[in-house]
Amino acid sequence: MTVYTRPLARLIEQLQRLPGVGPKTAQRLALHILKRSEEEVKALAQALIEAKRQVGLCQVCFHLSAEPVCEICRNTNRDNSTICVVADSRDVIALEKTREYRGKYHVLGGVISPMEGIGPDQLHIESLVRRVSQNKTGEVILAISPSVEGETTTLYIGQLLKPFTKVTRIAFGLPMGGDLEYADEVTLARALEGRRELD
Repeated sequence: MTVYTRPLARLIEQLQRLPGVGPKTAQRLALHILKRSEEEVKALAQALIEAKRQVGLCQVCFHLSAEPVCEICRNTNRDNSTICVVADSRDVIALEKTREYRGKYHVLGGVISPMEGIGPDQLHIESLVRRVSQNKTGEVILAISPSVEGETTTLYIGQLLKPFTKVTRIAFGLPMGGDLEYADEVTLARALEGRRELD
């Protein structure tokens, strides 16, 4: 005997696929959705579909964007000579919240992880090297979370970029294995200020 009617069970099952959503949270969300009006539920469903259809990657930096080139890359007030390299769009969002960084970004789309079958070719590394070598980039800041995979990625990219520009890495007030997206704004701001040149 199942506790939930089939449509509710399917909704809970789909919600559980979201990161950080366990069985209890999925159940709570599903029951909350059922209490909303049909218009609110349709608006939520429509927002999900539109986001999936319209949001892609910026052709320059690979950050999430509904336009071919994202807002940050189009912003003429930002410093074109500095590129901050991050693993994920969530890291761009976290760094933007600090309001300390005024340069451009490059989103790798992950980190090198042989255990998960992710090598340099699966990431946006080649386009980064091309971008740095063709433009007058004064500094590349590597802001990749300090995990084993993050360190590997940082060192690999650092070696590729050193012939073209100054390469620094942010100082971390984070433990090994910590994620940028969970760091508070003050910690991230200090990490940016305390960046140092890569050896």
